[in-house]
Amino acid sequence: MACGMQAAAAAKPSFLTRAEQPSALDPFPDRGVGGNGAASASRPRRDFVFVVNPKGANGRTGKEWKRLLPYLRTRLAGSCNVCESITSGPSHAIDITREAIREGADAVIAVGGDGTLHEVVNGFFWEGSPILALDKGPAHSTALGLIPLGTGSDFARTFGWKNDPYEAIERIVRGHKSKVDVGVINGSNRDPHFFINVADVHLSAKAGYFASKYKRFGNLCYVFGALRAFMGHSNRDLKIKVDGGEWEVVDKVTALCIGNAKFFGGGMKITPTANPLSGNLEVVILQDFKWYDFVFKLHKLYTGTHLSLRGVSSRSVRSIEIEEVIPKGGVYVQSDGEHLGFLPTECSVLPAAINIFS
Repeated sequence: MACGMQAAAAAKPSFLTRAEQPSALDPFPDRGVGGNGAASASRPRRDFVFVVNPKGANGRTGKEWKRLLPYLRTRLAGSCNVCESITSGPSHAIDITREAIREGADAVIAVGGDGTLHEVVNGFFWEGSPILALDKGPAHSTALGLIPLGTGSDFARTFGWKNDPYEAIERIVRGHKSKVDVGVINGSNRDPHFFINVADVHLSAKAGYFASKYKRFGNLCYVFGALRAFMGHSNRDLKIKVDGGEWEVVDKVTALCIGNAKFFGGGMKITPTANPLSGNLEVVILQDFKWYDFVFKLHKLYTGTHLSLRGVSSRSVRSIEIEEVIPKGGVYVQSDGEHLGFLPTECSVLPAAINIFS
């Protein structure tokens, strides 16, 4: 596997030019993880691909990654080929991940924020199905990892992980993995998109769309996005079908959130009972909220204590279809902060879809 490469914008990376050799980034080829030399002699070296978004957090991700890399090399020396792939623009992390999995990578680690993680998760799939290694056999599985170095770290919050890259490296070194669920949602063109955190509809999705335009302001982008979203906003009557049942009308919907995990929007605990190990999604619906409701109840949304509020409902689902009662258009849909278009949409869960370092 070729390692230490800077992935170019126009060229896809190749990871097969050096299969059994130590990584060029590995200064201690005779040492195992944590400094035990016996490890490399007893088992083949593993290929870990680190997908880095250098422009994340206004360029802070790239700078912090350069400082972090020597420590990472030391902790994984001897047992792993450390393969560095630098993204060059939107969706590049998806392409890098797909090729790494096809060529037999043992792990793909997202280095950045929730946006980079979202792209890497989508790279685990192609045309709605999981990607398999070409020459490793059906038993081979590529693990997912996360080193948080971006604007948001909402997925990490669900597991109680600190926004600490050194702690994240230790999780990878320990090697403990958990099988996590992944949500799948259809965009406007009906193509499947995958999410590991939260998908949402209407006001919150519209706010997320505008927040992406203000990333240069850090977490303040979510505030600016919300202010823009409220301009011209009106609650809509929607209809939903849960787990293939009958259609239900839900009137005056302000936002509908579908959580595989608990947090979105820079720390808002919007789906507080969601559990990515449960095989279900949590759907939280806010109805007939006015702008002043968010002013006075915002603290409850951040602490996850809003489920008891009037106009808030929650349920556990395996699948949900969402449409407007009277189609007017303009009802935004997003997943993990990625704008997917507008209603109608449908969403379901893929239980235990990916192994993640935990």
